[in-house]
Amino acid sequence: MSSNFLPSVNATILKKAINDGDLEQFYDLLVQPLHEELYRRQSFEFLDDLSWAQQLLLAYDYVHMQVGQGGFIQFIQNGYISLLPSVIEQLYKLDAPEMAQVLDDVLKVYVLNREQLERQTTVEEFAKLYDEFREFEDIDARFQTLHPATTRKLLDHAAAHLNEFVTEA
Repeated sequence: MSSNFLPSVNATILKKAINDGDLEQFYDLLVQPLHEELYRRQSFEFLDDLSWAQQLLLAYDYVHMQVGQGGFIQFIQNGYISLLPSVIEQLYKLDAPEMAQVLDDVLKVYVLNREQLERQTTVEEFAKLYDEFREFEDIDARFQTLHPATTRKLLDHAAAHLNEFVTEA
């Protein structure tokens, strides 16, 4: 699927980030316009307008942000679990099966414990979820270990297929 949303990004800044190996700036140049448009639209239906790689970039960024702040328990409690099936599929397209397996493991634990993990919680009840679901400790750690290489694969794909992500201004 091609994208119906290609943000305009300054070509000089984009090429400099790529040539300098500034992966953080390159990542931000690609993902920020997606976040801004998602915020403007206020609906994850926006993902339907994106190429598979743009969808992966945006959804994976949500996974990374949530897991980095509070692990997969926070990710689930904040209602983002529905992003995982497509992210897993897209990670296989990207040839990142190890990370896809990590996210599949999250789904397995979630499916087996859906009622407990989805229920509204107080701050105290939320904190107790970390004691109840210790299996997420290992999954969170595996995610953090694989994250740099997965991000690198995604950015390598983006650099090789810029026209799937942006138009250069």
